Amino acid sequence: MEPLSSVRKNHALEHATLNVLNEKLASRRLAGFSDAGGFWLIGDVPTDVLLENARQALKRLQAGEHKLAMHANCGTNIVVSGLLAGSLAWLGMVGAGKSFSKKVRRIPLVVLMVMLGYELGKPLGPKLQQKMIKTGEIQDLEVLDATCYQYGTLIVHRVRTRSR
Repeated sequence: MEPLSSVRKNHALEHATLNVLNEKLASRRLAGFSDAGGFWLIGDVPTDVLLENARQALKRLQAGEHKLAMHANCGTNIVVSGLLAGSLAWLGMVGAGKSFSKKVRRIPLVVLMVMLGYELGKPLGPKLQQKMIKTGEIQDLEVLDATCYQYGTLIVHRVRTRSR
């Protein structure tokens, strides 16, 4: 399987797993990161519960619940809003030169442009997320296992997957 295709499938499964866990453990703070071999989940959740929920999330994705693959706190959403806000902030300062007073006078414009960029990013982030995640080709994916690693107070889980 191509590495990029694997990452996209695992990204969908990571989001679905976070969403399924959130249905049951709403108060837990969790974060994830996907790669070609599965995904990493950072947070205090029992490994057996994580494994069970990852397998349930996969079954639900395979049954057509593709909305599970979308996550409101996906880094893609944050990056899109941040890039738009930062780019518009830069644009707001174009032409100010080295003059401190010109830059200060532009602060209201820059704040307005940053807010505009942030708001424009809200609908664009999920659209990009939808294009990046593969849910249609997830039928051949299987969850192998989950392993827990603890570094002081940091709890990290590795969920391994493979395509059949």
